[in-house]
Amino acid sequence: MELMMNISVTRKIPPSHPGEDLLELIQDHGLTQYRLAKELAVPQTRIMQIVKGRRAISADTALRLARFFGMSKEYWLNRQMHYDLECAQLAVGMDIENTVKPMVPG
Repeated sequence: MELMMNISVTRKIPPSHPGEDLLELIQDHGLTQYRLAKELAVPQTRIMQIVKGRRAISADTALRLARFFGMSKEYWLNRQMHYDLECAQLAVGMDIENTVKPMVPG
């Protein structure tokens, strides 16, 4: 009898851009991207690009979003940082693991 191994293929879920959180907040509060941009005093394209995952949340935008939604500025910057790290891990993580050796205490 031949043994068959059950090999499960792990599919990587793409990192979640903080723009997804922003879109959810916009929708939950019955806003439009245009209205949010006006309330934050930023160009509408900034909000559109963030929501589409094409632009990062800057410190300036984090301050504005935190003020408007009554959230912490760190929330937005942490979400962006985690997204950036996940993307870097997927893009170059294995290469770094293979080429950069840990320092040996000594």
